[in-house]
Amino acid sequence: DVIEGRQVASSVRAIAVPGSEKVDQAARALGLHNIFTAAGFEWRKPGCSMCLAMNPDKLVGDEVCASSSNRNFMGRQGSSTGRTILMSPIMVAAAAIQGAVADARDVFQLEQTS
Repeated sequence: DVIEGRQVASSVRAIAVPGSEKVDQAARALGLHNIFTAAGFEWRKPGCSMCLAMNPDKLVGDEVCASSSNRNFMGRQGSSTGRTILMSPIMVAAAAIQGAVADARDVFQLEQTS
């Protein structure tokens, strides 16, 4: 819900990839795919996308990627000179909206707890 009514920064290519068919079906049932695409995300079929660079979704050159995948090593997402920063999903959403790494608590005006 934090991205509803917001827009991905114009400098960002944002891709949302459900982790499984079951997750995709649940997200679609809730209308989440509509919220993501309205915000400017590309909604992909479930499975791997940039997490393994085995398809056209790859980092190119010195691109930087904010990713909620669970692994990160040089070249994993395609480019040996690109940079992948692993984050929680809400931090990835904040980076996509802001166009840079940002604190989701600030971007989405979330209550800060100690």
